Amino acid sequence: MNLDAPAGVSRPGTGPESKETAELSGGSLHIHRPVLTQSADSDRLWPLETGPSPHIAVVPSVSPGGRSVHCFAGGDQLSIARFIAEDATGSALVCGDAEAVLSGLAAAIFQSCVTSPPYWSLRDYGVPGQIGLEDSVFDYIDRLVTVFSQVRRELSDDGTLWVNIGDGYTSGGRTSRAPDRKNSARAMSVRPSTPDGLKPKDLIGVPWLLAFALQKDGWYLRADIVWNKLNCQPESVKDRPTRSHEDVFLFSKSEHYRYDSAAVRGPNGRNIRTVWDIPIRPYPEAHFATFPPALVEPCIQLGSSPDDLILDPFIGSGTTGLVALKLNRRFVGIELNPAYLEIAESRLRGDFDPVSTKPPSPSRQAVSHRIAPSGPVTEPSQEFQDGFP
Repeated sequence: MNLDAPAGVSRPGTGPESKETAELSGGSLHIHRPVLTQSADSDRLWPLETGPSPHIAVVPSVSPGGRSVHCFAGGDQLSIARFIAEDATGSALVCGDAEAVLSGLAAAIFQSCVTSPPYWSLRDYGVPGQIGLEDSVFDYIDRLVTVFSQVRRELSDDGTLWVNIGDGYTSGGRTSRAPDRKNSARAMSVRPSTPDGLKPKDLIGVPWLLAFALQKDGWYLRADIVWNKLNCQPESVKDRPTRSHEDVFLFSKSEHYRYDSAAVRGPNGRNIRTVWDIPIRPYPEAHFATFPPALVEPCIQLGSSPDDLILDPFIGSGTTGLVALKLNRRFVGIELNPAYLEIAESRLRGDFDPVSTKPPSPSRQAVSHRIAPSGPVTEPSQEFQDGFP
C-alpha cells in the first residue's frame, strides 16, 4: 500500500530539519521536536514541494469563526497526530488510505463520525487501493468493517457513527454495463459475478450486510434511517418499483452515548422520526454521487456539540467538512483520491456551492422528518441512477 504523497502534495514534517520523535503511551501522544517553519503560500490547498522543509498549507477563513483547514499527506502520520493533539481550533484534510491513516492516530480523539463510503461495484474511481472494486461483496464488507474498527477505536467512549450506504442488485448473469452517455465516469464497464447465496436479479442487501457485520464487530446498532430522495432519478425497470431511498445507520461505541435529541426536532416539536425527506443535490464540479449537506446536518447536530472534532474517513468532495465548519465543529477528513480533495478545496474556499444550515422545516406527514434542502432543488443527472437491473 503506497502512502507516499501524490504528485503536487507536500509532506509536512519529513525534511532533514524536522527531526521529530513521537510515541504513543496510554492512548496519548508524546512529541519531542524542533520548531518547524511554515510557508506563507496559502493560495493552494495542495502545495508544490518546497525543498527540505515541506509545509502545511492553510485555507484561511473558511468558516464564520475564521477556523483554518490544514492539508496533510497520508504517510505523514506524525504531523497529523501532532496537529490533532495540539491544535484546538483547526481542521484537516488528509490525502491517503483511511485504514492506514487511522491506524496511526491516538485513541478516543473524535466525538462523532459521519460518512458515506464508496458503494460496492458502482464505479471505478481510478485510484489504486480503492474500496468498492472487490470481486465479492463480502470482501467489500470485510474491508469496511476493518476501517470502521479503527474508527471505533478513535471515537470517544460516548461517540457515534453515522453511515450512509446504498444498495444494489446482482448482475442477472451480465458481465458488462452499457455506457452512460450523460456521464461516462459514473460506472465501471464490468459487473462482478452474482455473490454466493444470491440469485440473478436479487436485491443484495448491502446496507444490512454492513450493519450486521458492524454489530457483530462490537458496534451498537441504534437506528436505521430512511433517506427519502424527493427528486430521485427514474429507472427504466418494469418489474419492480423505482428505488427512491438509501439507508443511514446510527451506531454507538458504547451502550450510553452522547445524543442531543433537542438539537433537531420533528413536526410540532416531537422527537425526530426515522424517515428523512431530503432531495438529491448534484454538484457542478463532482462527477460522482455526493450526499447532500441537509443529510449531514442532523447527524452532526444530534451526535456532537460545538468545537467537537468530527471524522469522515471517506470525505470525497468535502460535504462533511463544510457542514462541520458551518455548525462550529472541527473535522478531519480522509480521502484517497487527490482529485476529489481539489474539489473539497474549492468548496471550502467558497468558490462554488455554499452550504446553508437553515433549520429544518416541519413536515406535514407525522411519520416523516422533512429537512430543508441546502440550496435549490434540481433534478439529478443520470449519475444518480444506480444502473442495476
